[in-house]
Amino acid sequence: MNTMNIRFNQSAGILFLIANVFLTSCSGDKKEKELKKDNPVSVQVGIPTQQSDEKITVSGQIESQETAAISTRMMGFVSSIKVKPGDVVQKGQLLATISNGDILAKRAQAQAMIAEAEAALKDAQKDYERFGELYKQQSASAKEFENASLRYNSVKAKAEAAQQMKNETDAMLAYTNLVAPFSGVVTQKNIDEGSMANPGMPLLTMEQPDDYHVRAFVSEDEVGKLKNGMDAEVTVKSTGKKINGKVSEISPSSQFTGGQFQIKVIIPARENTGLFSGMYVNVNIPLKNDSGVQSLFVPASAIIHKDQLSGLYTVSEDQTARLRWLKVGTAYGNEVEILSGLNPGEKFITQSEGKLYSGVPVSVK
Repeated sequence: MNTMNIRFNQSAGILFLIANVFLTSCSGDKKEKELKKDNPVSVQVGIPTQQSDEKITVSGQIESQETAAISTRMMGFVSSIKVKPGDVVQKGQLLATISNGDILAKRAQAQAMIAEAEAALKDAQKDYERFGELYKQQSASAKEFENASLRYNSVKAKAEAAQQMKNETDAMLAYTNLVAPFSGVVTQKNIDEGSMANPGMPLLTMEQPDDYHVRAFVSEDEVGKLKNGMDAEVTVKSTGKKINGKVSEISPSSQFTGGQFQIKVIIPARENTGLFSGMYVNVNIPLKNDSGVQSLFVPASAIIHKDQLSGLYTVSEDQTARLRWLKVGTAYGNEVEILSGLNPGEKFITQSEGKLYSGVPVSVK
């Protein structure tokens, strides 16, 4: 009898414990639901953008429309450099000088030869004219007149050679004084005073400011879709600045560019503020699509990646967040194409001030 009472008491205790746990769990779920209901997550929402145009997206680099590498044809020591990077220079302004003592000596020799030849030419011309008159009067033989004529022509040729030698030295001297080919800004200085300059070696680099274009490369599948004058959206990677440009040049050959075709996009002068040569950009060129099919795009920051899946949070009718798995396509800059899983005009969450999960109440700002 005592044994039966003990078993009965144990069973009653177990039933009481189970009931207590069940009531506690129900009470906890109720409190959690009330807490979720009272504290919705504040979110911002957006709708997918629709675009009926296909895009070509490539990376590129900003360059100046006019760039010059200043070099010399002469070998010699750099005697002076008049500018530094960042200096604004005018067309024809002296930038650097190369030692030219040997060329000046050759020029002096040429001038001395010219003086000697001119003096000899005057004497030969007088003899030529005198023997010409005597030959007409039959007072001089044809041989004497011919000798005077030959001497005159020989001295005249020597005088011309001396003059051309001086012209050569003058041209060589021009390469020892390096001047700005156009008005612009010095961007690089590749040599210092006292260093040896070699023919063709860039000593200075300059470019025209506030006059830029983008140089980019497209594949052989894309180049046939492009035409000069097409609109192009340029996005500066470092600043996010967006610029509306136009395709201005399409190279017809990829022979020396690794199978890629070079294109250039002109940047309007009014958009040049804050731009510098060498900045990297993304270029989006929309293509006309006659099929009328519209693609959906959402910000890449709204996409959630888990393993091999991609999705985003939508807002349900009862104002809760719902994770929606999607099939995504190509990324164009900061946007991603949605191939399936999202309808046009459907709201999705772009930002939240708390942790999101399926079923959490949300408050749309």
